[in-house]
Amino acid sequence: MPLIDIPPDELVLRPHALWGRQWLLLAAGDFAAKRYNCMTVAWGSLGTMWNRPFAQVVVRPTRYTYEFMAAYDTFTLCAFPEALRPALQLLGSRSGRDGDKIAAAGLTPVAASRVAAPAFAEAELVLECRRLYWQDLDPSHWCDPAIEDQYPQRDYHRVTFGEILAVRGTEAHRA
Repeated sequence: MPLIDIPPDELVLRPHALWGRQWLLLAAGDFAAKRYNCMTVAWGSLGTMWNRPFAQVVVRPTRYTYEFMAAYDTFTLCAFPEALRPALQLLGSRSGRDGDKIAAAGLTPVAASRVAAPAFAEAELVLECRRLYWQDLDPSHWCDPAIEDQYPQRDYHRVTFGEILAVRGTEAHRA
C-alpha cells in the first residue's frame, strides 16, 4: 500500500485504539549506520505540546531500546496492518541484544524521510519524531496508588516527548 505525506494537523487517528489494540513499533538509532533497535509499545500519547505536534512514548530502562532512545535524538513510531500482529508480538517479547529480532519478525527496515531512526516498509503509518524532552517517572507523584501495581520490579519508565516532524500514512489517515 503506497504511503502519502500527511501534514501532522491533517492526521486522522483513533488514538486509544492505535495504542491499546493495534500497538506501535518504536524504533530508535541510526538506520544509515546500521545501529538501531525497535520494540513494540502500547502505552503513549499523541497531541500538541509547546505548540508542536508530539508523540509521547515510555520505555523502561531494562529495555535494549532504552539505550538507543538515550543516545539518539530521533525515533519513529510505525503502525502495521492486523496481519502483522504476530511480528509485533515477537518484537515486543524478544530483546535485540540476543539477535536480529527484526529479521525474525520478517520486517524490512527502511530509511525514514526526515530522521535517522528507521521506518519499516510494511508500515501503514509512520511518525518521524525528534526528541524534545524526557523525564523518568517518579512514583512519589502517583495520584492513584494502583499505578504502582504496574511496576513490581520498580523499573519505572522514562517518558520521552518527540516533536512529530513527518507523517506518512494511507489515505485513510488524512483528513
